[in-house]
Amino acid sequence: MPDTHAPVRYVAKNMRLDLRLIAEMIAPGTRVLDIGCGDGALLEHLEREKNADARGIEIDMDQATAAVAQGLAVIHGDADNDLAFYPDGAFDYVVLSRTLHAVERPREVLRQMLRIGRHAIVSFPNFGHWEVRMKLLLTGRMPMTETWGRPWHETPNIHPCTILDFFDLCAGDGYRVEQWLAVDERGLRAPWKRSVRLANLFGEQALFMLTKG
Repeated sequence: MPDTHAPVRYVAKNMRLDLRLIAEMIAPGTRVLDIGCGDGALLEHLEREKNADARGIEIDMDQATAAVAQGLAVIHGDADNDLAFYPDGAFDYVVLSRTLHAVERPREVLRQMLRIGRHAIVSFPNFGHWEVRMKLLLTGRMPMTETWGRPWHETPNIHPCTILDFFDLCAGDGYRVEQWLAVDERGLRAPWKRSVRLANLFGEQALFMLTKG
């Protein structure tokens, strides 16, 4: 299996961990679309630190409005319905952070991401983590963790998946995994960085960069 190579340099400490890791994967001066960009923290960082042409889509109107008020190029929209309007190859990177499990058609969203972008970067909470498994086994209730601390009736989860599930999806749909990593909320990766099965057991969240195979 492919693996990540470069060490993580922690930048923009006010950003969520997965966004900091995503920022490290993006080359300077490139065109970026951030789907589900929230308040635009990643966009602002990429524009300031990497001179990127960074744009965003956000389904929450309040957050989209707040991002626009900061001068960021953000529109109100969602991954399931609006990616089809972008032309082929419009971006170098298309980012989907902690949103894949909440979209209605994850396979179609990934297909669209790799149609409009050369690289797709995806982060998601790993529902194969040992703590999730143990809490469900011992309590018989849907678990809450440090990464995903919401009760079942308040989560947007439609298609929760594990790291193994996502590798299977990429293989089945012909996507090449350029980089991947699994981390906990403190950013620690060892000892699972070279083992997909250990990553699936101990990684609280996962990050993948894909291209067409």
